[in-house]
Formats: sequence, C-alpha cells, structure tokens
Amino acid sequence: MIVKPRTKSRLLEILEILNFRMELAEDEKQYYLALEKGYRGELLNDLWVEKLKEEMLVLHDLLFEIKNTQFQIDTLIIAQDRVYLLDVKYHEGDYIYKNDGFYTLSGKETKNHLHQLRRCETLLRQLLQTLSFNFPIESYLIFNNPEFFLYNVPPELQIIFPTQLKRFYNNLNKRPSKLSEKHKVLANKLLDENIGESCYSKLPVYKYEQLKKGFTCECCNSLLTNVDKRKVCCTKCGHIEHIESAVLRNVEEYKLLFPERKVTTIGIVEWCGGVLSIKAIRTILNKNYKIMGLGRFSYFK
Repeated sequence: MIVKPRTKSRLLEILEILNFRMELAEDEKQYYLALEKGYRGELLNDLWVEKLKEEMLVLHDLLFEIKNTQFQIDTLIIAQDRVYLLDVKYHEGDYIYKNDGFYTLSGKETKNHLHQLRRCETLLRQLLQTLSFNFPIESYLIFNNPEFFLYNVPPELQIIFPTQLKRFYNNLNKRPSKLSEKHKVLANKLLDENIGESCYSKLPVYKYEQLKKGFTCECCNSLLTNVDKRKVCCTKCGHIEHIESAVLRNVEEYKLLFPERKVTTIGIVEWCGGVLSIKAIRTILNKNYKIMGLGRFSYFK
C-alpha cells in the first residue's frame, strides 16, 4: 500500500520550466539533467514496488532531519518485521569497485553511494529510536539503468543491478508480511517527521522579463506551439491539447515561478504569448478561479 506517493519536486518542476523559457548556464543545465534522470530512475523502480503483493506500507520521497543533519530516502518499505531502505540510482557507464570506493575505468574516483547509503541507514536507525521503534533495517543500493555496469563487486554488498531487480522483488513478495496498528502508527509518525524539500536546494536567478512567453507543450515542454481554433498544437512532437487545459496549465507554471505576482487577465494573456484574446483568457479564468477585487485591480485566486 502506497502511503506517500512520489511527486516531482518543486525544484525539478521549476528547472524543467526554466530550461525551455530561458538559457540555463552549463552547470545549471547539468544539475537539471541529473535531477531529471534521477527522477526517471525512481519512477522506473516504483513500477516494481507497485507489484508487491504482501502487506507492506510504502513511503516515497522522504526528507528527515535529526541532530541538525538532513538525510533523504528514495523509498522506505515497512514490512511485518523489518524496514527496507532503498536508494535508487539511474547511472550509466562502466565503473570499478575497489578500496571500498567507486572509480571510472580511467581511475578517477567518483561519489561513493555505499557510504551515502550507510550514513542514511545510521541516521534512520537513530530516528526510529527517537520514535520508540526498533525495527531492523535492510538497506539496498539499486542501480536500474541497463546501461550501467560495476566491476569487481563483492557478492555480500547490498547492491541490486538491473538484471537482479525481478528476483529481488520476487523475494520480497515471498516473505510473509502481516501488518498491525503499530506499523500504521510508525508510517504516520514518519510522515509527521518528513520536512518536505531541502532548504539547501538552489534555484537559478531568473526574472519575468527574461523568460520566453507562450504556450509550452504538455508533452515535450517545447514553446514551438500554435493555437488552432480551440486547441494548442505542438509543431515539435505533434501533441494536441484543448485550449482551456493549456491555459490552466500555463497559469500553474506562472504561479509556481512567480508566487508573489497576482494572476490577472492581462498577465496571463502576456504569459501565454498574446495569441489569445483578453476575452478568451478572462472566460477561462472566470470559470476556474475565484475573482478578487473589482475593475482593473481585480485578480484571480
């Protein structure tokens, strides 16, 4: 049972919009692509988690803080007699495991995800103790990109590779798991402890004036769109979206990027590239939002 579903982070949502509405610096672009790839890998692993048949409680995307130290968990599974901690990586390429570290084939040392996993397990154990729970923790590092390979891996390491995913989740399904009220109490307490997104996440500096205006495509986010009668058509991927849906989606983008700006008819006309009339935009806003104020000082909430 999914207690906390996975959602795209606010940081990734904003970077996704900015990537098509402005020119990101190279380091910002790489940061965005890394986040997007990681999210894609997590969604692929979620497909396996959803197949679990035994009674288990699943919580995705958790961020905790204990003793002024933050730690993030991709997926936490509460079973009858233990807790599973899953850290998912969607890396690609060839690496070597040696000296308790990860290295490229050229010998360059890279981030040690096992150290990160062990740190996370230690902090999670401390958190469980503060909540008066003493469940054993099984932690696994999951690499689910078929284009990834790690040489020289000792079999005792808690690493799951793409070819082992089916067997790994089949084995989880074979372990009997019956839940009681205490398991639900633990899940709720963990949800209470979850602090949302990290305060250390940094967004690029952007201003309204520098962003490209127009309808983005619902599928590929491209701004190469045309309005044809009551539809928005993407000339890049061919996707077609009803005009009202496209307006509302772009209003949500506007609100996400500029929470301090009021949603006004003129503002949304401009944000959507000026291709729709004031009357058409006002009709859609009136239908879906509550109007506040009067006359030229009115806005939608």
